[in-house]
Amino acid sequence: MADSFERRIRRLEQDREAQAAKAGKRTPSRWVKEAVGDPFTWGTRFTRSYNEHWREEGRPSPLEPFPEYEYLKHVFDILDLERIILVEKSRDMMMSWVCVAYLERFAMTVPCCGILFQTQKEDKVIQLVKYAKELWRNSDAPIREECPLSKALERQSDFELEFANGSYIVGIPGGANQIRSYHPWAYLNDESSFQADAGECYDEALAAVKGKIIFNSSAYPGWFSDFRKDITCEKD
Repeated sequence: MADSFERRIRRLEQDREAQAAKAGKRTPSRWVKEAVGDPFTWGTRFTRSYNEHWREEGRPSPLEPFPEYEYLKHVFDILDLERIILVEKSRDMMMSWVCVAYLERFAMTVPCCGILFQTQKEDKVIQLVKYAKELWRNSDAPIREECPLSKALERQSDFELEFANGSYIVGIPGGANQIRSYHPWAYLNDESSFQADAGECYDEALAAVKGKIIFNSSAYPGWFSDFRKDITCEKD
């Protein structure tokens, strides 16, 4: 019964794609759907991140897929569980890459999906957007064809990545007032422990963001640590 059902589903999808082709419309191929069906599959099999320390670490290339570590699979699964997620990380865990890949997949596959990245300074937020650009650039060709950009990477600013489906990723430096001009579906605040007004950024994100909110940071005393431990701190 299961095999018969799967065959019927396959035939229906093939018929739909054939009808769309006759009408001059493109639909995502089954292969691409599976390749970007979840971020762990995409990250470990169909794109590559870059490692600036590849020589020192004895790696064969600066470009490699995400390692198929079990904890990365669990992190991707956890990011799906709640609207608001706080991730406390240590160095070399690839958590910033993971958060970028998790959110970018939505921009690639869901039309008109806005995503906002924020961290301490402009150079750091440019780096986050660069992560997203590299993940798209290093994706297998069929994925890039099915999830095209609105314009070439070279023509996009250091602070943005725009897709042809109307979705976008925009990077902004730290500061709660920076968020108020945007109403994105998702928001990533990276290295929250080192932003003096991370708590105010959280409040602004609650008002502006309708979808996923992720705060990701190395351990350090302050709002992020207290909030993660469910401690309320009175303001002076």
